[in-house]
Amino acid sequence: MDCQTSFSDLNVADQARVPKLDERLLSKAILIRTVEKRLLELFAAGKLHGTVHTCIGQEWTGIVIAEALREGDAVLTGHRGHGHYLSRTDDVEGLVAELMGRQSGVCAGRGGSQHLHGGGVYSSGVQGGMAPVAAGLALARKYERTGNVVILFLGDGTLGEGVVYEALNIISKWQLPLLVVVEDNGYAQSTRKAEAVSGEVGARATAFGIDDFHADTWNIEHLLATAKACVKHVREEGRPALLHIETYRLAPHSKGDDNRDPAEVAGFRNIDVIERIKTDNPRLVERLQAVATSRVDQAVARAEASECAMPPLATNSPNMHYVRWLYTQIISPGRGVERIREGLARNIASNNRIVLLGEDIGGDYGGAFKVTAGLDALFPGRVLSTPISEAAIIGLGIGMALEGVISVCEIMFGDFLTLASDQLINHAAKFRYVYNNKVRVPLIVRTPMGGRRGYGATHSQSLEKHFLGIPDTRVLALHHRFDPAESLNLLFSTVDRPTLLIENKSIYACLISDKVPAGWVLEHSSSKFPTTRLRPLGSVDATILCYGGMLMHVEQAIETLFEEYELVCEVMCPMQLYPLDLAPILESVKQTGRLLIVEEGSGYAGFGSEVVAQLAEVSPTALKRLRRISGPMHPIPAAKTLEAAVLPSSSHVVDAVREVCRDG
Repeated sequence: MDCQTSFSDLNVADQARVPKLDERLLSKAILIRTVEKRLLELFAAGKLHGTVHTCIGQEWTGIVIAEALREGDAVLTGHRGHGHYLSRTDDVEGLVAELMGRQSGVCAGRGGSQHLHGGGVYSSGVQGGMAPVAAGLALARKYERTGNVVILFLGDGTLGEGVVYEALNIISKWQLPLLVVVEDNGYAQSTRKAEAVSGEVGARATAFGIDDFHADTWNIEHLLATAKACVKHVREEGRPALLHIETYRLAPHSKGDDNRDPAEVAGFRNIDVIERIKTDNPRLVERLQAVATSRVDQAVARAEASECAMPPLATNSPNMHYVRWLYTQIISPGRGVERIREGLARNIASNNRIVLLGEDIGGDYGGAFKVTAGLDALFPGRVLSTPISEAAIIGLGIGMALEGVISVCEIMFGDFLTLASDQLINHAAKFRYVYNNKVRVPLIVRTPMGGRRGYGATHSQSLEKHFLGIPDTRVLALHHRFDPAESLNLLFSTVDRPTLLIENKSIYACLISDKVPAGWVLEHSSSKFPTTRLRPLGSVDATILCYGGMLMHVEQAIETLFEEYELVCEVMCPMQLYPLDLAPILESVKQTGRLLIVEEGSGYAGFGSEVVAQLAEVSPTALKRLRRISGPMHPIPAAKTLEAAVLPSSSHVVDAVREVCRDG
């Protein structure tokens, strides 16, 4: 129904007839409405902080779906998810306390109104963002063969989000047990559906070969039967469906912001099912209302009596410690691409809960850089070539990770991480915290970075700096002096958070070896993801800090500096860029007082900037001379001569070290 028309367009018989409902279902609807009305009152009284998106008028959508669910099913929803949560959990106390910012809240006050988790329900405030996550949960259930299903609630306004269609394509192509429920209340916040959504809702499903169903919240018997039929269809057929539910929101979008015609709202209130039953049987509604009010009163009282949410003790200061250096021999030298493939194969073979996802990663092709070539033949069903859908790839990985599957998502070029950044930043990185440590996201995202291949402006960037500092994530950069296969062993054995694995393109063809230039010793710190050091046997003039593919160019430079200019440099190459272990770097800088930082990406607000800031904070007098070398502040050119001129090279390093070592 298009709300630009009017409530009179509804079937007249449906408007007039009072539905025959199970009293239990009616009590749930009244309870949800009572909770949300109280939440609005609490907000007006200054007892809630933030926002409150109520589903008053739409309560039945969550109720009818919950009636068809069983233990092990999952529900994913968005910002207007209170009714879905209560329908599934009946956790009035946890919800009220959560919104009141109390430790007794379902997420200890961390998630608030829009980020709830309990009883198999997950909510997030990003429109459409949960669509690929739901697909990942459904994929995990397909692997497990439990017969459990996933429900994804979307609003009609969310149909403008591209990631929704990425998810629809995948759930249909892979036949995943997921029911998409579109709650069509006619508005995207304040914008009428007719102004923002083209075509028919159901046509979106049929375009992807997904069965679609239709119902509304004014004919509850039909809605209940349709919802049960949809869930049964998904559960028994093992394939997706879409249920389009027309409904209407009787309360403002959030708190008090409502610019709709009051006459329109009043018209829909008159045909609201609860209001119709109240007119027909006031004593029944009064009795159920009294029970609901009592429960809400008790929930509010308990919340007010409980402790306010308290932040965990945390510090942003660098973790300083004694550095123990070790020599680790590379037992199996080989090209980088071979060692990465070996590391993946070895861990997939030993852990049946590892799955690879990515574009073109199957068969002999094995991705754009052949890293996964042949792995799908070795591990059938666990190397999944996906559509070109970066956001959906990461979202799938997140959903599977929530089920304890270690998802390894390959993004073909690091440049394309921008297409998936919402999934990394707003979902993968936040779930553990906002859900109060009740989940982990063991997600690994592999991607090649860097230039020197002539691929031009959109396939040659080093964008890792944009992903440094995202809470509860890790960023690693492989290099040729620590076996990538061993790096993967370390990662798979300990992964407990979203981890971005940077593979500079130059690593793939490079020989992974421990044969360093004569006069230097190769050592690694004892940390989980170590910092590698090339320590000269004699005195040291300067420290060079680099990571990833730049290490090759730095090694060439230190030989030239020694042979031609008698300058001796110590090289520090951390594998873990974030969180950064500053201690090994500080140890070297305290010895030399001179530091050159080399990174391939643009330097402004980059990795080097953070290193310098931390050094200044921890030991302001340690650093006497500083230089930084980085990539250009303009796009990477395609021409070989231009690319070579703007990307840091060994000659740039030589010139910079000579400058930093000048007296004065």
